[in-house]
Amino acid sequence: MPDQQPEVPETGTQGEEVAGPGPTEWGEGRHGVGPWVVEHPGQPLPTEPNFDPELLAEGDRRNVVDAYRYWAREAIVADIDTRRHPLHIAIENFENDANIGTVVRTANAFAVDTVHIVGRRRWNRRGAMVTDRYQHLMHHPDVESLLTWAIRNDLTVVAIDNTPGSVPLETAELPRECLLLFGQEGPGVSAAAQAGALMTCSIAQFGSTRSINAGVAAGIAMHSWIRQHGDLDVAWK
Repeated sequence: MPDQQPEVPETGTQGEEVAGPGPTEWGEGRHGVGPWVVEHPGQPLPTEPNFDPELLAEGDRRNVVDAYRYWAREAIVADIDTRRHPLHIAIENFENDANIGTVVRTANAFAVDTVHIVGRRRWNRRGAMVTDRYQHLMHHPDVESLLTWAIRNDLTVVAIDNTPGSVPLETAELPRECLLLFGQEGPGVSAAAQAGALMTCSIAQFGSTRSINAGVAAGIAMHSWIRQHGDLDVAWK
């Protein structure tokens, strides 16, 4: 397979869900299952509508949990939709940040409601590891439109950045209906984003680096929300 996947052009207007099909599966071969008749000899093919006939016939090598093996993509999304968290993630994309794919992948792992891309519509999907097919995405041309959307949907905006006056994430009480807003690698959260947030939370650091990778910071913040509001009884075991 080629080393790089082409970006998928997307269309739509402010606030529309970004519905691009995502990149082709890559890195296949060491996970997943073969055809149903090979994995379950002597057992009849499932007839439930969740199952995909092509996957049953050819095998399922996708990056999905075992509970979703052989399921159609639409069925997986519909099932996750029944238990998504009231947590939204936004990341500014004014310089085509390469961390967005990692943020999308982590958001999918935590069943985040929607990931909001602010600024440039195009982003590098490789780091998402195809999880963008199962994660709701929405584009906003600027911070102001994102904040307006958050207000209309009763979401409290919390920026994540290590700036003077920020509240330690380790002790902060995050709102349940929440939109965590992240800036780009280097410049961090923009002034407009900080001004529109209820508060800015910082992540405690103890070494020499000035900042944590934006994708890593997003994962830490999402897990902080999960520890406060997630129901661990429904997590995959």
